[in-house]
Amino acid sequence: MRKFKKVMALSLVVAMGASLAACGGEKSAENTNAATEEKQTTEAEPEKEADEEAAKAEADLSSDGKVLNIQCWNDEFARRLAAHYPGYEANDPDDALKGGKIGDIEVKFAMTPSTDNAYQNNLDAVLPGNADAAEDDRVDMFLADVDYALKYFNSDISVPVADLGIADSELSAQYKHTKDFATDANGNLKGLSWQACPGVLIYNREAAKEILGSDDPETVQAAVADWDTYNETAKKVVEAGYKMTATANDTYRVFADNVSSPWVVDGKIVVDDNIKNWAETSKEQVDAKVTGTGDLWGEEWSAGFFPEGKVFCYFGPAWLIDFCMSQADPASIAAQGGWGATTGPQSFAWGGTYIIAAAGTDNPALVADIMRKLTVDTDIMTEIVKQDNDFVNNKPAMEAMAQDTSYGDAILGGQNALDMFCTSAENIDKSNVSEYDQGCTESFQKAMKDYFEGNTATYEEALEAFYKSVTEKYPELTY
Repeated sequence: MRKFKKVMALSLVVAMGASLAACGGEKSAENTNAATEEKQTTEAEPEKEADEEAAKAEADLSSDGKVLNIQCWNDEFARRLAAHYPGYEANDPDDALKGGKIGDIEVKFAMTPSTDNAYQNNLDAVLPGNADAAEDDRVDMFLADVDYALKYFNSDISVPVADLGIADSELSAQYKHTKDFATDANGNLKGLSWQACPGVLIYNREAAKEILGSDDPETVQAAVADWDTYNETAKKVVEAGYKMTATANDTYRVFADNVSSPWVVDGKIVVDDNIKNWAETSKEQVDAKVTGTGDLWGEEWSAGFFPEGKVFCYFGPAWLIDFCMSQADPASIAAQGGWGATTGPQSFAWGGTYIIAAAGTDNPALVADIMRKLTVDTDIMTEIVKQDNDFVNNKPAMEAMAQDTSYGDAILGGQNALDMFCTSAENIDKSNVSEYDQGCTESFQKAMKDYFEGNTATYEEALEAFYKSVTEKYPELTY
C-alpha cells in the first residue's frame, strides 16, 4: 500500500511558534495594506476558466487505505459530503455524522464541539503524532474555521494541496481571498473551502411591514444604510415592541470584520478601535432595550427565529440563514418564508470552513478527490447552491446564479439575494484575521456581557477580565 508521508513537526508547540512569527508579522500586519490594494485591483479581474478535468473524472483510489477519518466540530461538512459526493453511501440518511462508504473505503467522522476551544484542543492533541498512528486510525482530513485555521495552515500538520496533485489551474474560479487566506508564509496553499461567506442583514418581513410600511429590500436598506440610520430605525423598532437584534453579539461580526488590526501583533493582544466601538455601541443599545445580552446560539438569541420573539433583524452569511434559523420547525419565521435580506450598514463576512489534509494520511487520492468534487466541480457547487442555499466558492457559478430568475431561497420568501452576497464577497478582506480569533472573540464577548448587564462597573474593568481570560488560554501572549 502506498503511504503518503510528510515530515512532522517534533511538537505542535514548535510548529505554532513558527506560525506566530509568520502570521503575527508578515501575514497579519505588514502585508495588510498590500493585501488590500491587491484585492482591490485583482479580485474584480475576470477569472480564467478552471480546469475541471480531474474534478469530473473518477479518482483512482486503489492505493488508498481502508478508512477515511475526518475530524469536525459539527455536521455541516458531513451533510455536504453525503449529499453531493458522487456515489457516497450514507450509513444513516438522518445522521451524516454516522459516516458511510466511498467505494470500498469506510468514512468515519469524529465530532468535537468547538465551545471553549475544545475542538482545537482535540486537534492539537491528535494531529502531531498522526503519522505514527495505525493506518486505519490516522486522521486523513480535518475541518477548520476561519477563526483559527491559520494555526494549522502555518504548521507541518497540514499538507499543501499541491502535494495532493491539485494544480493552481483547477482553482482559478475560486474567490481569491479564500486562497490567499489559506496560503502559508512559504507560499503553500494548505486548504480549500467550498464556501465564501459574505454577510447580509436578515430582516423580519412582517416587522418591516409594520414599522417601515414595506418589506421590500430597498425600503429596508434605506432604513439601515449606515450605523447612524440603523440606530434611528432601532428607536422606531423598540417603540413598536420589537428588539432591533436578539442580542448584542448579532452585530459583533460586522464590526469585527472591519478592523484595522488583528487581535494579536508581535505576541501582544490588541483591542482594535472598531471592537471598542462595538462594545460602547452595544452598551448603549442594551441600556435602551434595543437588544439583549444573551449568548450567540443560546435561547434568547434563537427566540427571534419565531414571531413571538419579536426581533427585527439578524446579521449573517448564507449558512446562518439555512443552517441555523429553525427552518424545520413549522412555527418558525423561516418555515413561513418570513425573512428578507438586504446589504445592511456595512459589508462583512463571517466564518468559512476549510477542508485540510492531515499530514500522515494514507488516503491522499480520496482527500484530493473530495476537495476537487466539492470545491472545483462547477456542477456540484451549483447543486449545493440550489439544494442547500450555500454561497459557494466559485465566482462564475455564483454570478450566474445571481442572475437566475428561477432561483430563490424559500426562507427569504423566494428572494434571490445572491447579487448582494456577490457584491459583499468582492469586499472581503481577511488580512487581519489571526489564529487567536475564536479564543479572543469568546473571551471578549463574555467579558463585555458582564459589562452590559451591570455585573462589571466599567469598560476598563471588563477589559481587564478579558485580558486575564485570554492570557490564561494563551500564556504566550502579553497585553
